[in-house]
Parts: sequence; structure tokens; C-alpha cells
Amino acid sequence: MWKVWKIFDPRRTLVALFTFLFGLAILIHFILLSTDRFNWIEGPRAARKAASITIEMVPPAPAAIFKIAA
Repeated sequence: MWKVWKIFDPRRTLVALFTFLFGLAILIHFILLSTDRFNWIEGPRAARKAASITIEMVPPAPAAIFKIAA
């Protein structure tokens, strides 16, 4: 493991690592803030009413059920 630090400068490597991790943490937090469940600043948004479609089913006439093809 000590040979790795001879190839890479430890200060630059650790600064790059912590910068990447900080950027990743910020990205994850913004993704969570964009959801309703994990938005801890504004809370969940008001539930939208779902569009409902009513379909009326009309039963077929009894004669059509037992019609025999000739």
C-alpha cells in the first residue's frame, strides 16, 4: 500500500477524494429534496386529485347471448 503513495501525492489525492464525496453528498441531498417523501424542508406536497373515468357497463340483451348461428 505504501507504494501507491509514492505514485500519487497524498494531499492532492485526499483533496480530490473529499471533493468528489462532497459533490456526491450534495447530489444525493438534492435528489432527496425533489421527492415528496424525503423533502424535509417543505414537507410533502398536497395530494393531487386523480382523474377518474366512470364507465357504465350495460349488460347485453338476453337474446344476443343465446343466438345460434345458422
